[in-house]
Amino acid sequence: MLLRPVIGKLQHKRVVLASSSPRRREILSNAGLRFEVVPSRFKEKLHKGSFAAPHAYAVETAKQKALEVADRMHQARAPFLGLLPAGCPQKDLRAPDVVIGADTIVAVGGLILEKPVDKQDAYRMLLRLSGKEHSVFTGVAIVHCCTRDGQLDTEVSEFYEETTVKFSELSEELLWEYIDSGEPMDKAGGYGIQALGGMLVEYVRGDFLNVVGFPLNRFCKELARLYHAPRAPGTPRPVQHDSIPAVDTFEDLSDSKGGGSDPARASGGVQAGGARPQAPRTQEADLNGVTDSQPGLPAGLLELMDGFKASKVLLTACKLQVFDVLKDRGPLSATDVAREIDASVGGTARLLDVCAALGLLDKSDRGYSNTETASLHLASDGEQSLHGLAAYHDGPIWGAFTHLGRAVREGAAWTPEPLLQGPHKWSTEATLQFMRASHGLSKLTAQHVATAFDLSPFTSACHLGGCTGALAHKLVQEYPRLQVTVFDLPEVIKLAGDFQTDAQLSERVHFVPGDLSSDSLPPADLYIFCSLLHDWPDDRLHGLLSRISGSCKPGAGLLLAELAPAEEEEEEASGAARRPPGLRTRGVGRRPRSPGQYRRLLQRLGFQDVRAARAGGLLHVVLGTRAPP
Repeated sequence: MLLRPVIGKLQHKRVVLASSSPRRREILSNAGLRFEVVPSRFKEKLHKGSFAAPHAYAVETAKQKALEVADRMHQARAPFLGLLPAGCPQKDLRAPDVVIGADTIVAVGGLILEKPVDKQDAYRMLLRLSGKEHSVFTGVAIVHCCTRDGQLDTEVSEFYEETTVKFSELSEELLWEYIDSGEPMDKAGGYGIQALGGMLVEYVRGDFLNVVGFPLNRFCKELARLYHAPRAPGTPRPVQHDSIPAVDTFEDLSDSKGGGSDPARASGGVQAGGARPQAPRTQEADLNGVTDSQPGLPAGLLELMDGFKASKVLLTACKLQVFDVLKDRGPLSATDVAREIDASVGGTARLLDVCAALGLLDKSDRGYSNTETASLHLASDGEQSLHGLAAYHDGPIWGAFTHLGRAVREGAAWTPEPLLQGPHKWSTEATLQFMRASHGLSKLTAQHVATAFDLSPFTSACHLGGCTGALAHKLVQEYPRLQVTVFDLPEVIKLAGDFQTDAQLSERVHFVPGDLSSDSLPPADLYIFCSLLHDWPDDRLHGLLSRISGSCKPGAGLLLAELAPAEEEEEEASGAARRPPGLRTRGVGRRPRSPGQYRRLLQRLGFQDVRAARAGGLLHVVLGTRAPP
């Protein structure tokens, strides 16, 4: 309640968090802040040695993150205006008033530790911290934005917070057990104090939330200073925003039952503030002294209604092979791209502008070029290409949702019947389309699945529904003693050869046709099932796992992997408002199963020593061992 006057002043301003960190989102949401998340694309490659102290590096990185987002959102307004829904207050939905940037680092003995690049790097970091005190610095930049004559003006307030943390002496066993959990891989310094990493910590001096990722107490004091305290010479002045009026960005804290608001996830990487209904507000003055008693616009709902447009732009650009054209030849003008994709110049220019606004392309005076993400994942020939997945969503998935109303009335499935359940209904081209989608996603996730746990004790594995063998090939590459069998439908096995590239590794990968629901499973020490593209109902999944359990000898393992958005656990923990399951971008019709659900299920089926790990940020991986009878 202490900050209620500050929040009242900011009710009509649009706040953007320039970070995708789920921990920062949770901290700010629980504090009642309503904001959008626009992850910064600033490349964190500042030369650490050029800064006098570690905190200066963190502050500068935070500032550059926030400024990059502020400038990108300003540049993105023009091409998006024509795409917004009819009657939507267009200017309200774009330009930010305040952008918050943050960067957290760990420093020990003057050495800056950021996120580990692999398990060995995490090992070196944690070993360096073992038994010692270290400092956690979070640099924060608050960028006030306003638009004058079409130009963006910014004013920056910045600060940092330091917290001292002491680690216990870490045994080799504990250290590797923690690393194998997967938790260190996206954390500065290689640990997360709010989760399993808390067991490593002996004591903390200072702001605990600063170690988690955001110094909330200092941030609130800074807001109070900016908007209330008398301004001393040289301090930032309160910005008089004569730019576009912005939507509500803060929750009214007088509603004690409402709790924090978690940002509703919007499409295209831009995430909007909560979309749940709001109670009418009393009259209050904004920073310009203007009184407004009207309820705020439901920004989250408007973004949700409008989200399909961004998806269709991405899918269309993939279909027209825009990212292939620009991969090695950009920057190119709209005229050049139009010529290559055999399209009109005007239509191509509009498509390219929107792709740039979505962060898929970079636009300069020389023309358009791919972002690193687009070249890596959206060009059709990339090693980690998701082009096949985009084609699958643009084809059968998009077509199914086009007729969603009829499916609801008739009680039909919302998505095409899975290949595993209806192979006789699929044409060869439809089967190939599904396999391309599965192949791209499997190649992207294979390394994370293969290394989530140490699988070297196993000498034979069977990947059930292994499709093209992408994971199987990664497994034999990672574990030289391992032989892997890919077990899938005859229709799939017959076409799988079109996806094989490494003949040497293929000698240890064998393809066996069969039906998961009726045929005997090949013998193996380890069974693997990855539900990446399938939305398996509980009864069908339980039946399959029961069959696998029956085929497992004592000591055999079962490895499960499922896509799970990074925010799932944080949302469940905070009890924040969530999108209805049927409107999720992944897993239509049910929520992704948690590791705890899989653990309980496997234990009921006779598996022991069931372990779970988060891998690659978007995967839950669970490993269980069959107990003796």
